[in-house]
Amino acid sequence: MKCLIVDDENLARQRLLRLLEELGLVEDVLQASNGEQAIQLTHTAQPDIILMDIRMPGMDGIEAARHISQMETSPAIIFTTAYGDHALQAFETQAVDYLLKPIDKKRLAQALNKAARLQPSQLITLSENLPSQRNHLSARVGASIKLIPIEEVLYLHADNKYTEVASATSKLLIEESLTSLEKEFSGLFVRIHRNALVKKTAVCGLQKTPDGKHLIELQGIGISFEISRRMLPEVRKWMKHLTTAVE
Repeated sequence: MKCLIVDDENLARQRLLRLLEELGLVEDVLQASNGEQAIQLTHTAQPDIILMDIRMPGMDGIEAARHISQMETSPAIIFTTAYGDHALQAFETQAVDYLLKPIDKKRLAQALNKAARLQPSQLITLSENLPSQRNHLSARVGASIKLIPIEEVLYLHADNKYTEVASATSKLLIEESLTSLEKEFSGLFVRIHRNALVKKTAVCGLQKTPDGKHLIELQGIGISFEISRRMLPEVRKWMKHLTTAVE
């Protein structure tokens, strides 16, 4: 069995490595110090099980696990955590296994023996109970995962059962609803239509067409989106400071 340890603290990784060696339950152990490394190693090395710390700088463990769970062949995941009782209850409610730090060898052996592949729905619910805004969105590309940094996303557009995620250089489809994305990233994006969210900082102005429609302009991509009549008042509220806005 191949195992991947993910923790930003080297001492924590070394302690887990020592415990795994003492137990003799795994044949090969890999290490990663952050969520993005964990995703890359999971794709290339295909571990059977991941011991994932939750609190890590940048991409935390829950976000990394959500991305990994979308892979065609995703491993079992056990979280390691120093969270308090309220957070532990969230894990237990979703039947997600965890190890409370400092990790006990006997408890580690039990977790390894019953480790199971997590479902995306479990991780989404866990994210809602332990809120932390993601730094990336992810799309399945074949058997691997393509990460899209939120800071690079210019707009999100509903396309049947998928959502198109667009940056200045790429467009990818993800299996997440526009409603859930709007709720999670409400501070960064604004809804301009029932099927579109645009990044607030990418907006450079409004224009009114001869037939009375209002279009919103985005920097860097040369694309304008129509604003629905229902959403126009809300859009105008935060665009009053732009001299290009059309009343």
